[in-house]
Amino acid sequence: MDGTVLVADDDRTIRTVLTQALTRAGCKVHATSSLVTLMRWVEEGKGDLVISDVVMPDGNGLEQLPKIAEARPGLPVIVISAQNTIMTAIQAAEADAYDYLPKPFDLPDLMKRSARALDIKQRARVPRTDDAEPDDLPLVGRTAAMQALYRLVARVMNTPLSVLVTGESGTGKSLIARAIHDFSDRRSLPFVVASAADLEGMDGPSALLSRAKGGSLVFDEVGDLPMDTQARIVRMLDALGDTAPRIMATSRSDLLESLDEGRVREDLYYRLAGVTVTVPALRDRVDDIPLLAEHFLLRAERDGAPQRVLGSSAQDLMRAYTWPGNVRQLENVVRRLVVTATSDEIGRTEVEQVLGSQPAVEPLQTGNSDKLSGSVAQHLKRYFDLHGGMLPPPGLYQRILREVEAPLIEIALDATSGNQAKCADLLGINRNTLRKKITDLDIHVTRRRKLM
Repeated sequence: MDGTVLVADDDRTIRTVLTQALTRAGCKVHATSSLVTLMRWVEEGKGDLVISDVVMPDGNGLEQLPKIAEARPGLPVIVISAQNTIMTAIQAAEADAYDYLPKPFDLPDLMKRSARALDIKQRARVPRTDDAEPDDLPLVGRTAAMQALYRLVARVMNTPLSVLVTGESGTGKSLIARAIHDFSDRRSLPFVVASAADLEGMDGPSALLSRAKGGSLVFDEVGDLPMDTQARIVRMLDALGDTAPRIMATSRSDLLESLDEGRVREDLYYRLAGVTVTVPALRDRVDDIPLLAEHFLLRAERDGAPQRVLGSSAQDLMRAYTWPGNVRQLENVVRRLVVTATSDEIGRTEVEQVLGSQPAVEPLQTGNSDKLSGSVAQHLKRYFDLHGGMLPPPGLYQRILREVEAPLIEIALDATSGNQAKCADLLGINRNTLRKKITDLDIHVTRRRKLM
């Protein structure tokens, strides 16, 4: 690695670590805790790469990016920040940062990105000066899954491509669609969420397009729409004009599977799936749970609720829970805890009471019930109890079937030594159906012993 790197961070440890690592890699390094000093170096023509924190004692690093681009077009800037929100990631992308990494960052990863940045010679695009944005989106997270999501949103927000946002109920699909609009060039134009009723009648589609003129039009849970409504959407999309809105859609179901099953029109699917953005389930980013809980606690405090904090044991319990209702369920739980807590610190016992005294849905027990149906009934009752008086999220039927299907097929395959023909016969299903389910459920098939 060759070049001069300018490092700006108010954390002395980070400055030292980066200086040592970059020097060992062959770079010259100038490090500072001041944005004023950083800008002086940039204006003097020093540096081939900038690595800068956001929050500094004398200003905001993101606000310096336009000045850096003006003074030194093409000078790459890698932004590092402990403010791990979608707003930070998108602001960095808008201001033409070469890359964005949340703290704590992986040093080898940062070194690879720095090496690539030093090799790139490109002019930075002119950033927008319009910085109006919402400040209440609960899209916080420093896990790899959420950071990847932020980067994808930043890349697609100003493209003309249609966007399909997928994910389980409660993950925040509508918030992602709204964020794509609010941080795009269309932010000052209408954002319209369409329902089946909006498309009814002769004037329905044209009225809808008029409402969303030039802005963004979102079809919510498109996989649940009737086929005749889907046909209306296709005809409407075929007639889009010069002032057409950007088209987005959300879906909690697998649209490809729905397409195979004939529940979604093929022509509609390919019109909507220009870019697919998948929002991870909360159980797939458990390290974000304390951050989200803190966000909801602070929001409740702003709304007039008493100040509360989550104790470490309460956080551990929340991490262990499966959160079938995802972020929406977490928000509801935190709101209840704010009201029911008897002290400023929310403890494990209080969380157990709200979650139904169980940290997670336990696996089906065997040998404790005379009938399978009785055991299943106990399991399902516990599942409902875990929601603390609230209903589980929609789609329960398919979700439960999927959880039962996988172990059933695995056990049947084991019993038939991995022979799919015999397994299909045992289950009473077509062999092609079995193969599709093995693929969809990611079941590993191994042929072993012969049946006696």
